[in-house]
Amino acid sequence: MRLSRRTRLAGVALIAAGSLTLAACGGGSDDKSEGGGGSKSVITVYGTNPQNPLIPTATNEVGGGDPLDNLFSGLVAYNTDGSVDNDVAESIKPNEDSTVWTVKLKSGKKFTDGSPVTAESFVKAWNYGANPANKQLNNYFFYPIKGTDDVGNTVGGAKTVSGLKVIDDTSFSITLKASESDFPLRLGYSAYFPVPDSAYDSAGKITKEYGNKPIGNGPYMLSKTGWEKNKQISLVPNPDYDGPHKAKNGGLTFKFFNSVDSAYTAVQSGTLDVLDQVPPSALTTFESDSAVKAYNEPGSSFSSFTIPERLAHFGNDEEGRLRRAAISEAINRPEITEKVFNNARTPASDFTSPVLDGWTDKVAGNEVLKFNAEDAKAKWAQADKISKWSGKFQLAYNNDGAGNKEFSEAMANQIKNTLGIDAEPKAYPTFDELRTVVTDRSIKTPFRTGWQADYPSMLNYLGPIYATGAGSNDGDYSNKEFDQLIQQASAATGDDRYKLIGEAQAILMKDLPAIPLWYQNATAVTGKDLKGFVFNWKQKPDYYALSK
Repeated sequence: MRLSRRTRLAGVALIAAGSLTLAACGGGSDDKSEGGGGSKSVITVYGTNPQNPLIPTATNEVGGGDPLDNLFSGLVAYNTDGSVDNDVAESIKPNEDSTVWTVKLKSGKKFTDGSPVTAESFVKAWNYGANPANKQLNNYFFYPIKGTDDVGNTVGGAKTVSGLKVIDDTSFSITLKASESDFPLRLGYSAYFPVPDSAYDSAGKITKEYGNKPIGNGPYMLSKTGWEKNKQISLVPNPDYDGPHKAKNGGLTFKFFNSVDSAYTAVQSGTLDVLDQVPPSALTTFESDSAVKAYNEPGSSFSSFTIPERLAHFGNDEEGRLRRAAISEAINRPEITEKVFNNARTPASDFTSPVLDGWTDKVAGNEVLKFNAEDAKAKWAQADKISKWSGKFQLAYNNDGAGNKEFSEAMANQIKNTLGIDAEPKAYPTFDELRTVVTDRSIKTPFRTGWQADYPSMLNYLGPIYATGAGSNDGDYSNKEFDQLIQQASAATGDDRYKLIGEAQAILMKDLPAIPLWYQNATAVTGKDLKGFVFNWKQKPDYYALSK
């Protein structure tokens, strides 16, 4: 069954609006803005310490992504429902076959250091992101542009992308490798943000110092205290910002906690205004908790775990595919989503999200996501005939995320009991620590993964994670047929696009580069006096709209 994202999001908006009718009283922060916000209150929100310096082309995780999305503005801005409005762009116009897009910028746009936002601000930053010498994690997002290879790096290690041309101070052109009818939909993602000249050193490198104290052009800018490592990131409104996301509050403070349980307690006590995920310990009670406002709606986040192909017995070969399928079929997803998450998760039937246009639960081969103990045992035994298994199956997770410990323990027990192997969870204290060993490829076990969309398209759940060499391809999966289908789908429209996406997903169901687990409901709690909370298409609040 194929569903329309917009239809379902209209219902979500009604639910959220109803939630806001709850009585408001007390709680929260009374901090005032340092500037640009008058007497409006600063809103404190849950966050995690970013993995890397806050550089747009080098940030691909939520801890850094949430602050970046508020410090910078792109060519377009995403509305709550995932539709786009021009932000820095005055216009983005295609040629007849949508292979060349000409961008015209609005005049007078500035970074918070007073320097102008120009066509060069965008082109230079994108060139930097695509230059393999700079090793930027978001390089994959440039792969559609002429002059890059399939993984988004410049051809032959060139310093610039041939498909990017500055026309004048406020105009540039983007030449694509192939027709892409909805290319502008990508351009609100952080990889495409502009960067000021002050970010670069004399050798043309974006400095770590800039990443620790980024200068942007968005609704907010860093406060005087800025990023206090392992504690918080404080933002204040940018008084010169005049785009569609102008702050309705006196600032944002992303506060870091050792666990989501402690963050929940902080909302109850009034020392945290927004927690955009509810810990399993509170899932049965949060909607009746008189100390908080509660939200529970359909969401877009996808959860999985990844088994790197470099691990013994799990390569992209017959043995590896059998073992991946056996592991998947050994997991009783409905049991975990009910007992651990109190049905605030929905078992996955594909690799994307049910809130997206074109989604369907009829993906060829997705029976491998159903619990089937007998078949799982048979496939594991068949793999053993190829190469006998020995050792321990460990699943790594970060302990500062909601429910990670509980579901990892439950899943390890299911795998152990079904397959008769030694299986156990392996905890990392923080998301930052887990992502570090995942990114540098030093991790020796399978690990928890997931995806929060960068832009509202099914393709965003596939290409950036599973295409050969993609920046978020943590398991180093490679399948050329899959790569080709994703490229073809990017140029197609309507049912033709969805058909190609279905074929690409069928390949993933055979190879299982990640094991799909469930879709996460959008659950949250806020202080009783918080106003303006609505989940957007990204399963996040629109931070600029929050007030007290």
